[in-house]
Amino acid sequence: SNSPRVSSLGESEDLIISICQLLDLPWEDILLPHVLCHIPLRQLMILQRVSKLFSDLIQLYLANCRCFDTSQVGSSLPKNAFCKMLKDNQVLQSLALQTCSDWLTDKELLPVIGQNHHLLRIDMNGCTKLTRQALVAVSISCSNLQYVSLRHCEWVDSLSLRSMADHCSNLESIDLTACRQLKDEAVIYLAKKCRKIKSLSLAVNANISDVSVEDVAKCCPNLEHLDLTGCLRVRNQSIRTVAEYCAKLSSLKVNHCHNVTESSLGVLRKRGVEIDVELPLQRALVLLQDVVGFAPFINLQI
Repeated sequence: SNSPRVSSLGESEDLIISICQLLDLPWEDILLPHVLCHIPLRQLMILQRVSKLFSDLIQLYLANCRCFDTSQVGSSLPKNAFCKMLKDNQVLQSLALQTCSDWLTDKELLPVIGQNHHLLRIDMNGCTKLTRQALVAVSISCSNLQYVSLRHCEWVDSLSLRSMADHCSNLESIDLTACRQLKDEAVIYLAKKCRKIKSLSLAVNANISDVSVEDVAKCCPNLEHLDLTGCLRVRNQSIRTVAEYCAKLSSLKVNHCHNVTESSLGVLRKRGVEIDVELPLQRALVLLQDVVGFAPFINLQI
């Protein structure tokens, strides 16, 4: 009757021995670069609770990790865990904060930004509780920044965007979707300062007009992806300028841009640019006729 207990005890002893043997391996030469990097962040958080030694090991790993994505921890990362996990890190290159968006404020973010000057990517998508001070801090501390997402960060204003333009001339991708405080002037300033931009979203902003889109086209010759979804003041004129100046463009989003028509989009379609607006019905019928040899009768006056 005691045999299962003996077996269980033996297994526990084997596990303890295995753990001790694991921790006996060189931490910085073996465990950090070759073992822990393959363990999901969520599992590392669980391992931290195993022992004081494991906690020290995981904290050392977190202090040296180059990429930190809060979504790897789960749907919501607690505030205290976030602060503890990043308190010693000074080598971050990529930081994604989506699952902190409910509670993240300048108080938690600024210390992390202040000690990480090598950031190349930061995703603040939906972090509505931050202020312009956060973006100014990112701009000043992270001058090598190449990618930034500010989707649905309505606190972004012209002052904070100008700070980013002044300090981050290597920007290649910036997402300003639904940053509704921004107007043409701020976007023009960004385009003139950050001429390496390849991907830009100005979507869902009724302030954006042909004026800023034309300057973006003329200042950013490497532009590959442009999102103008829902920019109601954008018209054919600026799309023609984009077609003229942006030879590398591969995708354009103009859904719900009611003043943009096929007269400007046609040139881009012929170049193979991916456009999210379907061809007009008449054009679709011509294509159908080319393929099957006839066009079905459709009353276009309905």
